[in-house]
Amino acid sequence: MSENVRVRFAPSPTGPLHMGGVRTALYNYLFAKKHNGTFVLRIEDTDQTRYVANAEQYIIDALEWCNIPFDEGPGKNEKFGPYRQSERKDLYKQYAEELLAKGWAYYAFDTPEGLDALRKEHEAEGKTFIYNWHNRAKGKLVNSLVLSEEEVQEKINAGEKYVVRFKTPQDETLILQDEVRGTIKIDTNTLDDKVLFKSDGMPTYHLANIVDDHLMQISHVIRGEEWLPSLPLHTLLYQAFGWEAPKFAHLSLILKPVGKGKLSKRDGDKLGFPVFPLEYTNEKTGDVSRGYKEDGYFSDAFINMLALLGWNPGTEQELFSLEELIEAFDLARVSKSGAKFSPDKTKWFNQQYLQQKSEEELTDLFLPILESNGVTSNTDFVQKVVSLIKERAVFVQDFWELSNFFFQDPTEYDAKASKKQWKETTPALMEELVTIIEGIEDFSVENAQNDIKGWITSKEIGFGKVMQPLRLSLVGKLAGPDLFEIMNMIGKEATITRIKNAIANLG
Repeated sequence: MSENVRVRFAPSPTGPLHMGGVRTALYNYLFAKKHNGTFVLRIEDTDQTRYVANAEQYIIDALEWCNIPFDEGPGKNEKFGPYRQSERKDLYKQYAEELLAKGWAYYAFDTPEGLDALRKEHEAEGKTFIYNWHNRAKGKLVNSLVLSEEEVQEKINAGEKYVVRFKTPQDETLILQDEVRGTIKIDTNTLDDKVLFKSDGMPTYHLANIVDDHLMQISHVIRGEEWLPSLPLHTLLYQAFGWEAPKFAHLSLILKPVGKGKLSKRDGDKLGFPVFPLEYTNEKTGDVSRGYKEDGYFSDAFINMLALLGWNPGTEQELFSLEELIEAFDLARVSKSGAKFSPDKTKWFNQQYLQQKSEEELTDLFLPILESNGVTSNTDFVQKVVSLIKERAVFVQDFWELSNFFFQDPTEYDAKASKKQWKETTPALMEELVTIIEGIEDFSVENAQNDIKGWITSKEIGFGKVMQPLRLSLVGKLAGPDLFEIMNMIGKEATITRIKNAIANLG
């Protein structure tokens, strides 16, 4: 791609960043990096009524945790700054005035009450009210298309509230191109005259978005499909200004795992999974929303999962490093239809990434968990424990449940397992086993295994009659890695102590 690729992620700071927004940011990032381009963060905060103070920093922190940081944005490489729309509001008026001067826009002084009355009139006739070519100059509406220049100026001078509306052309067919959806045809007669600018000096999303994308030299607009209905207006705005439009790509929705519709926070709350990358505290209510980071997910696993939620690499490969995602990503392979989110598949991704991580790295992550449980242990010992249990874990926080018996004697025994495995003859067998263990001088895995299995064979009894109660004695339940590895790790003395405790408590 020969052109200078510049893409932007432009969220509104109205709350935490939904994983659908993270995926939009990710696709922009992958596209930019694949083409040696620039990934821009722009904060679209023109709607101050919905502004949330800590939301912007949350967005930045989320991108950092996901390892997809922006190249340009608030406080960073401000080549085309400022990057907050609220700090750019003074420049939008001149562009609204340019459209007015060119005849592509007009002043509208209609009151909310007047427009509401017209809507009710249309509803009574079984029609839908649309403010556009068929009624904008017919007298019932109050705008500069029916008023003289003097009347318009008088109203403005008198401080009457107004909006600037786009004058959508009549009887035209727009041929639009979308990088994901292909060719789209739109009859301009079906479009309404959107508001671009208000008398309070603030632009609407449509005007600010187009002006900023042009001034920031954005080459590709990759955004969610909720903006697809805005594509005709945005294309017409580029025409009106005489600017070259960027290429557009509209991404399909992330769908809820059960039922139909878009994935929401409510689905996560109901089914027990997060929908935000980081934990978020609502400053007004104090409510805390779960985050993937705090739930124990690795950021690279989260990103790998998100990348495949709406994009198909065209191969059977599922596990991708960020570098591999950049190399493989192609807008042509982004799906037109929605992608159903799977909590179980997301856990699978995390498990795969956990298995790929080194035992040294996992040990470093496990040590603070041990400390929080009052355990201080040798790092080499912990690393050996990790090597024995990691295959059974989905999250690092699973390690404690999977391994606590390496660090402390069982104080309870699984009731169901005890009832099934601890028979009347078991205490005597366990007493005899203690004697066998006391006689093992070199308490290696191999020696312990040979001596104990040899003894069981000599008694001509089933291995389960000894090995299951032994596991129950050492672990407290019928779980854990190889028994002889456990015995070797905790040592001969602790092994004997635990067997005697089980005899006392269960026998």
